[in-house]
Amino acid sequence: MSSPVSRRSFLGRTAAGGLGIALAGSVEAIAGPAAFAAGRSPAGYGPLVPDPAGVLALPAGFSYRIVAESGVTLLESGEPTPSDPDGTACFSRPGGHPGGRTGGAVTLVNNHEVGSDEPYRVPVLPGLTYDPGAGGGTTNIDVDARGARIREYVSLAGTHNNCAGGKTPWNTWLTCEETEQRAGGAFQRDHGYVFEVDPFDRRANQDPVPLRFLGRYAHEAVAVDPRTSAVYLTEDATAPHGLLYRWTPPDGFRGGKGALRALASAAGGATAGTLEAMTCHRDGGGHVADLCEATEPGTRYRVRWTPVPDRDAREQSVRVQLPDERVTRSRKLEGAWWGDGGAYVVASFARHDDGSANEHDGQVWFYDPRSRTITLKVLFGVNPTPDQEGPFDGPDNISVSPYGGIIVAEDGEGLQHLVGVTDRGETYPIARNEMGGGEFTGPTFGPDPGRGARFLFACVQSPGHVFAITGPWRRDERE
Repeated sequence: MSSPVSRRSFLGRTAAGGLGIALAGSVEAIAGPAAFAAGRSPAGYGPLVPDPAGVLALPAGFSYRIVAESGVTLLESGEPTPSDPDGTACFSRPGGHPGGRTGGAVTLVNNHEVGSDEPYRVPVLPGLTYDPGAGGGTTNIDVDARGARIREYVSLAGTHNNCAGGKTPWNTWLTCEETEQRAGGAFQRDHGYVFEVDPFDRRANQDPVPLRFLGRYAHEAVAVDPRTSAVYLTEDATAPHGLLYRWTPPDGFRGGKGALRALASAAGGATAGTLEAMTCHRDGGGHVADLCEATEPGTRYRVRWTPVPDRDAREQSVRVQLPDERVTRSRKLEGAWWGDGGAYVVASFARHDDGSANEHDGQVWFYDPRSRTITLKVLFGVNPTPDQEGPFDGPDNISVSPYGGIIVAEDGEGLQHLVGVTDRGETYPIARNEMGGGEFTGPTFGPDPGRGARFLFACVQSPGHVFAITGPWRRDERE
């Protein structure tokens, strides 16, 4: 998610000719400078209106509420809300909340990408802490039907750099450590794992168990196939670039609350199932070394999967164990989301200077497990003017919108936005951060049975806000 690598020094002339090159019925388009004309977007909710409070610019008719604020709001245990809110999932709460506030009530599970010097760590609490030397973790935030915060409390502590993750079909959250940190110094245990968090049952979160069978590496996000319980995982890493992984459960495994934890805790659980890395091939058999080789939306590759030799990376990083000719790499593999029968996967950017063959400011891919193909749906051309309102760059977290298309969170240079992409591939702004350069994270729509999704929850990582955004949501009638 957060990265010390700057794109600003790499910016050049865009290779994309503009928006509007789309294949009918799918999100397959080039998103470039022509996406905006005279400050207007061809889709969405109109231009953004500056916020007098200097927090979020939204379209006319929209409003926001601050649900949590790092260092300001308080946890149920008395400590301040931790720093760096990141990947987030929303869960409809059966029966509402204590105190009689029912109907549309939800619980957010909110990652905190705390690494080392952030001012507000996730507090170490008995029974909920994996490693007392680490400051990351998750908090659960109960929110009522008006988008107002009810309470916030720790659900996982003692993990490191909790970046993104993914929601499971059985309504839990998989939180990912974006690190390969070994035990030593302040750290009492190895890190680089995935942990499961229950949004409602606090007892289920006691004595955290790393899901070692999903591998130890710089995890970014996951997407879970509800039909097979297969897990697709992105890796945000360099030297060499990261990989897309698939975990296939062992025979007889049935996903459900507690099933992953039980599998990880059983004899042989560290190597349960099969962990494999993606390798792509063109029609005709040519190997694809890196996803940046694709320069046209609609590009489709055949996918094979290569077993990982040592998923716990005891001797060397997982991505180093596999030779280049047996895998397909990508710079900045970021968000993932299950929808439309497959896994959406984001590559945030690529530059010649980092070893990429072609440059771009974002790709959105779709893996179809039935056809075993991966297709480039959206390509963001290199953004030459990131400090101006206009083309977008650096997609990171992603979610599928109940109103059609997808939502991506910008983590690029200059202005930072929540960006919508229609099913025709048109991009439009939903929100702009007016507090500075902090990235957007964790976009997720909140379920509101009977009325459609009312709130879009999202975070700005720094200074650290969780928002509930509402307004006249609608499906695009032109779709």
